[in-house]
Amino acid sequence: MVSVNRKKTLIMALYAGEIMLKSGAETYRVEDTITRLCKSRNFPYVEAYVTPTGIFVSVDSKGESQDEIVTYIKRIKSRGINLNKVAEVNNFSRRFVESNMPLDEAFATLKAIDNLKPFSQHVDALLGGGLSGAFFALLFGGNLPAFLGAFIAGSIVSYTLSDLAKTEFPPFLSNICGGSVAALVAIILSYISPLINVNLDVDIVITGAIMVMVPGVAITNAVRDSIAGDLVSGLARAAEAIIIATSIAVGVGFILKLWQIVLGGSLL
Repeated sequence: MVSVNRKKTLIMALYAGEIMLKSGAETYRVEDTITRLCKSRNFPYVEAYVTPTGIFVSVDSKGESQDEIVTYIKRIKSRGINLNKVAEVNNFSRRFVESNMPLDEAFATLKAIDNLKPFSQHVDALLGGGLSGAFFALLFGGNLPAFLGAFIAGSIVSYTLSDLAKTEFPPFLSNICGGSVAALVAIILSYISPLINVNLDVDIVITGAIMVMVPGVAITNAVRDSIAGDLVSGLARAAEAIIIATSIAVGVGFILKLWQIVLGGSLL
């Protein structure tokens, strides 16, 4: 295999791993995908090391020349949740391994997966954020007004997070803003609800609205990576989950404390 093909294959595998890691895949899955993609093109030695913030891949033909060793490092600066992309890359890797797919076609396929936009911002905010927050409010004992309040608050929180993500706002500050918006919308709704003779539980509305930001995937991956022996990734995922949870609490707590100081924490 010529050097150019080896380099392109490694870059293609690295690109596949990047898409998976940025979409919320577990580190062991990313490492396994990269290794399988490279070994399918007869690399005798492939080593992949993945953390939540970076991918390190090295291949070697086990010859005498040091020029046969190729190593790449990819820094991952942002991560989200898109399990559809993870599934698509999994399907792609199986097709690539089981066929003689040209590298140009592989790059085109990965680029199409990377650019997948399954839902519009409105569908994501109203169905993903609004409805999930509303049903969580019911799960926590809320009534119909709390369901509607959590739907409104959850939708606005989702719109806010989506707009902040477009500007590459720091994740810690984004979650603070999200928590603040959830609390602020709940408080505003609590002032509107008496006008239509409805009693609204602010706590349940806030709890339902912030559920869209709760780092459930990060916690699950932290436990799974730790059990699998990927201690660095497990600790990094756990730290990420703690930081996200703390930032949500800071945002909600700041608005509630401000409400208490300014208006006594009660309706006028």
